[in-house]
Amino acid sequence: MNSILKIKISVILVLVVFCFVFFSCDNSIKNGQELFYRAIKDKDTALLRFTKLEDNRFFGQYEIRYNGFQKDSGEVRGIIVGDTIKGSFYYMPYGGGVLKRYPIALLKRKKKLLLGKGVISVYMGIPSFLKGEPIDYSNPEFVFEEVKKYKKNPSQPR
Repeated sequence: MNSILKIKISVILVLVVFCFVFFSCDNSIKNGQELFYRAIKDKDTALLRFTKLEDNRFFGQYEIRYNGFQKDSGEVRGIIVGDTIKGSFYYMPYGGGVLKRYPIALLKRKKKLLLGKGVISVYMGIPSFLKGEPIDYSNPEFVFEEVKKYKKNPSQPR
């Protein structure tokens, strides 16, 4: 009887620890600010959803739809410094292939995010913007505007 009681106590302790970890992780996301952005340029659309954490880090999803059919989609994460958002975009390109990583830089201007362009260097297989070279926001590929929320797939009802 003693061994059965010990097993029950062990199972309860494991469940309590699991619940504690699960709910504390959930609270850290809830404490973050979730933001939704959309950019349209010609026939291309970019969707960006990210959560800004208290320590100015962010993580989220980024999707680029080319001509309404092809898309590159994956996750973004990085850091926010002042009005600049810098990070990496990890995505699976349209048509398959291997997971790719691409640096991104966004500049916040008047409630909009401008996607910057810069010189990219690759060190040990990790692409990043070259230090010392400026990132150009004057002619952005996408200008993101904040939206309430967007649907994952426009053809599906919310």
